[in-house]
Amino acid sequence: MSEYLTTRELADLLRIGERKVYDLASNGEVPCVRAVGKLLFPRAEISAWLKASRSGPQVAEQPLPPIIAGSHDPLLDWALRESRSGLASFYDGSFDGLTRLARRQALAAGLHIRECDGWNRDALRDAVHEAPVVLIEIARRQRGLLLAPGLKDIASFADLRGRRVVLRQDSAASLREFDARLVEAGLGREDIEAIPLRARTEEELAIALHDAKAEVGFGLGALSGLYGLGFVPLVEERFDLAVWRRAWFDPPMQKLLAFLASPACAVRAAELGGYDLSGLGTVHHNGATG
Repeated sequence: MSEYLTTRELADLLRIGERKVYDLASNGEVPCVRAVGKLLFPRAEISAWLKASRSGPQVAEQPLPPIIAGSHDPLLDWALRESRSGLASFYDGSFDGLTRLARRQALAAGLHIRECDGWNRDALRDAVHEAPVVLIEIARRQRGLLLAPGLKDIASFADLRGRRVVLRQDSAASLREFDARLVEAGLGREDIEAIPLRARTEEELAIALHDAKAEVGFGLGALSGLYGLGFVPLVEERFDLAVWRRAWFDPPMQKLLAFLASPACAVRAAELGGYDLSGLGTVHHNGATG
């Protein structure tokens, strides 16, 4: 979705004619920009403009469900239980998490979406625009090729031709990254033997390899030791939590965030391996509108 509305799109939104939109713009009554002879209307500013024109009684927003959606992370999953925060989880991939966050079906979502100049921020803004959502770093983590026990002849994506591979679901950011790296290696899905099972979490992927259902998968190094798997590290990714600001200061989220910063969590991260918590708590985006 574009950051800007056209004249027609704004007219449709306001249910007025395009002529009236031109009049509003020429009189300086509506936020707009002029580029190459066209009028464009910043979506976030239009939203703020409409809210500023609101009258009548204030109506309380519906409560957000106490659910963290998005990408599965072993450390976060453990912290949810150990912190006794009262928050539940629904892991079905970063892109599913963004959808649920935008629809207010979750108060937070775990994300690790690689972008041209970093991680997660552009995808979050595409999903919620400048809504009051905070993007906070949880950890940097090692991702690469997880290998079934005893397997030693795979060192890169170029070695995946003809191999039995366990894939993630379509809404997982790691699957899109897997496909991109496959293409970089001169391969496609037709060159691998993808098993019918789709792993819906990082742990399900590791279990499938441990149980010899596949030879290799694109997963987290943190699970290699737990399941006796080989690991070829390929990338350090940033895992963030996108949180609705109005849920940020509620006791359940504050309890979780405090536990994530505790010595106990640092010890657990070290035991798992493949985590760097030095950026924990860094805010990478803070939505502007209320």
